[in-house]
Amino acid sequence: MTAVRIITVKTVVDRIEDGGAGIKLFTLVDPDRWELPPFKPGAHIDLHLANGMIRTYSLCNDPADKTRYVFAVKREADGRGGSIHLHDDVRPGDVIGVSLPRGGMQLPLHLSRLTFVAGGIGVTPFLSAAAQLRRLGRDTFTLHMITRGPPPLADLLAPLIESGHVVIHDTAVAGRPDIAALIGPAATDGGIGCCGPESMIGDFEQTAQDWSAEHVHVERFVAPPLPVDPQARPYTLVLARSGRDIAVGPGESMLQALTALDVDVPTSCCGGICGACKVGWLEGEPVHRDRALSPAERTRSLLVCVAGSASDRLVLDL
Repeated sequence: MTAVRIITVKTVVDRIEDGGAGIKLFTLVDPDRWELPPFKPGAHIDLHLANGMIRTYSLCNDPADKTRYVFAVKREADGRGGSIHLHDDVRPGDVIGVSLPRGGMQLPLHLSRLTFVAGGIGVTPFLSAAAQLRRLGRDTFTLHMITRGPPPLADLLAPLIESGHVVIHDTAVAGRPDIAALIGPAATDGGIGCCGPESMIGDFEQTAQDWSAEHVHVERFVAPPLPVDPQARPYTLVLARSGRDIAVGPGESMLQALTALDVDVPTSCCGGICGACKVGWLEGEPVHRDRALSPAERTRSLLVCVAGSASDRLVLDL
């Protein structure tokens, strides 16, 4: 079996708190209370759970809080089992291996006005961003929290509501607000972000078309379906380190081809939004279909769960 080398950090569950209806807030620390690897606002970590699952969550604490990783988990009864395991089986004192944090939001100083739109549990990455912005004295931001009934993580939102940085939109009372009215017209000195249900993100992306891509940040917790490519054709994967050649058939994913031949690649979302299956590529012309890698990252990496190849031969750093 060929395996991707995975770097994980050993952490211990320090606290598990109630985050609202069906939500738990987890705090991880180093076993000896050393500092953890740094992260950007709203960065992701992969949890390598005891049952073999790998699940990805956004950090919601201040990046200056270097001794903790805090994340929220909504229990999804019809999900893939990760949230149920965390809610039902994980206890304080349990050991969890986590990946190095990746991704997160860029909050450049030249953006004088920031507007975030969050739906439900999608508020988590913006809590991290808000904590950093307030600590640095950058108070010109607004977080629009769209929820049905009481908002999740009410204790974390309370000081932001009191300071006027969070506006609650209860759809049970007035329906969902107009996204365009919330973010306003495109601005060279503004930045916008969204995380929530796919329908909300779709409206947001439609509204954000006039904005510079560098000023728009979108987080997804459900991968959108990958459209069928009628032009798909076979190609060969070459694993540079092991010297293996792997044939990938039309319509077959790179991940399926690798897994069928016992090449062990870590996966979580399997839809190109989390980045857990990032692999380096060395030669060829990959087709990037993910929503996680930056343009710079795509020059050297791809996500095997959704990537394809425009060339007959694609060499991976495996």
